[in-house]
Amino acid sequence: MKQALRFYRHPISGHCHRVELFLSILALPVDVVNVDLQSGEHKKPPFLGRNPFGQVPVLEDGDLTLCESTAILVYLAKKYDPSGRWLPEDPATNARVMQWLALATGPLSQGPAAARVHHLLGRPADLPRAEALSEQLFAVADAQLARTSFLVGNEPTLADLAHYAYTARAPEGRISLEPYPALRRWLERVEALPGFVPMQQFAPLR
Repeated sequence: MKQALRFYRHPISGHCHRVELFLSILALPVDVVNVDLQSGEHKKPPFLGRNPFGQVPVLEDGDLTLCESTAILVYLAKKYDPSGRWLPEDPATNARVMQWLALATGPLSQGPAAARVHHLLGRPADLPRAEALSEQLFAVADAQLARTSFLVGNEPTLADLAHYAYTARAPEGRISLEPYPALRRWLERVEALPGFVPMQQFAPLR
């Protein structure tokens, strides 16, 4: 019997949720380890031995340890999705998926994700820049989704998983989704995927 993967995460992290979502969709056996960010567990040994940058998520698959959520998504698709559905090999389609993964580590992270962590946890952020990036990214995504069911054509890919959580939770960062009807319909399509799991709601510390 194959040894379960081990997944280190924080339950309200969108970076972690995109990996958790893909693990669930692929129905892979996984041991989930919650990392206590409040106590600084991610900045201490032995966690720094897994990721010297002191960030979640981290995935262990036997002797392999990976960090960075989009890299983990690509690894899981290459190793555990023989259908090739989630990361198509066709050069043009593959490039479009990679384009959206790059946007997930750039404007999505620096826009709605940054605004969210500021309003939920008080982390410093350049809010005008975060709001401008959010509006630009969501407008581009909404225009695409007015033409196709998912971000890269009419079938879901890693692009959708990478963008779902921080888009869905953008209102927690006071970024409205009301101007983007196609984007809101896309959220519903992602939530209807077999194996979908929601991200845990943020509960303020008492």
